[in-house]
Amino acid sequence: MAILAVEMPDKVPAKTEHKKVVALPVAVGERELRLDLFRGMALWLIFIDHLPPNILTWFTIRNYGFSDATEIFIFISGYTAAFVYSRAMEERGFTVATARILKRVWQIYVAHVFLFTIYLAEISYIATSFENPLYAEEMGILDFLKQPDVTIVQALLLRFRPVNMDVLPLYIVLMLFLPLILWLMRRRADLTLALSVLLYALTWEFDLYLTAYPNGFWAFNPYAWQLLFVFGAWCALGGAQRMSRILASRVTLWLSIAYLAFAFYVTMTWYIPQLNGYLPRWIESWMYPINKTDLDVLRFVHFLALAAVTVRFLPKDWPGLKSPWLRPVILCGQHSLEIFCLGVFLAFAGHFILAEVSGGAWMHFTISITGIIIMSAAAWVLSWYKREASKTGKRGKPADIEADADLAGGGP
Repeated sequence: MAILAVEMPDKVPAKTEHKKVVALPVAVGERELRLDLFRGMALWLIFIDHLPPNILTWFTIRNYGFSDATEIFIFISGYTAAFVYSRAMEERGFTVATARILKRVWQIYVAHVFLFTIYLAEISYIATSFENPLYAEEMGILDFLKQPDVTIVQALLLRFRPVNMDVLPLYIVLMLFLPLILWLMRRRADLTLALSVLLYALTWEFDLYLTAYPNGFWAFNPYAWQLLFVFGAWCALGGAQRMSRILASRVTLWLSIAYLAFAFYVTMTWYIPQLNGYLPRWIESWMYPINKTDLDVLRFVHFLALAAVTVRFLPKDWPGLKSPWLRPVILCGQHSLEIFCLGVFLAFAGHFILAEVSGGAWMHFTISITGIIIMSAAAWVLSWYKREASKTGKRGKPADIEADADLAGGGP
């Protein structure tokens, strides 16, 4: 679902009558802490969802609606990527901005390969040491153990991925097309979004997808998920301001709340079968299956409803964003690429402990909380290191734009 930490541009859009409602661009020198907050929150939710079902699983949003943390990641990825690199394109031109984007793509690709290698070693070691091949099967690496030479090549081509490693490849593909998206967006923003919607519709009509190895297809279809990424870019480059009247409308608010209530009721029928009797059969036949791979419309609309309500009631100057209680989750959001990779390792370690030691409810709870604490501690160390490193650099030297573009990618 992937996401960037961003320094705000020197120039911000002019204030509008409804800026209090939308308030997406921020003043010079400030940081949009809401992005960091929801990035970090999504990282925590993804880690919890990667573990076997436990007590904290009931605190993740996927149990109360159609969308989950993946939508949050991809939207903020498009929003912040456009915010950062459109500034570079405006100041330095298309060629320089493209070079910087491709450099960032390479960095993310290297991180993905590194994560794949260490993750594979972790799973293989555990499966061999405890003589339990089920670990290799559950994590999807049996093909690697059978044909490591072929599988490594397929992994480098992003076609082979163990369980929980699907979003980084998606983000790499989306970022590869970012230069073209920004070039079009800066000239015809609405037309670019319309073309994105058209590609999304063609994906559903003609069943477009990318194949995976050894069989099947990508868990997150780039042809479909690009819509959320482009929509985030569109919002960052002025679309949010143009929607300010719509977001300020009470009609929008109540429609969003009604849809969220409907999605909540539907998801409750998955856990309480007795409620299913009150849901008309024609609605069931129309809704199901709710396809996550191709970003079902119901999931996309659910995310839009969540975003509309959140932006309405959580302004950028909300005092809680400065609270020390929220500092850990915000720090995780600011170092999202590293924390995501750490979360993948911790999720498998937790899976191993639950399988070998105890699978009780309190052990689930303890592992979940311990993982969150470790992720928060790692984010604090990374923030401390960044502050210390900045002190040794030249004072007044502008930060490299890539240093402000930290991916937060992850898959539920």
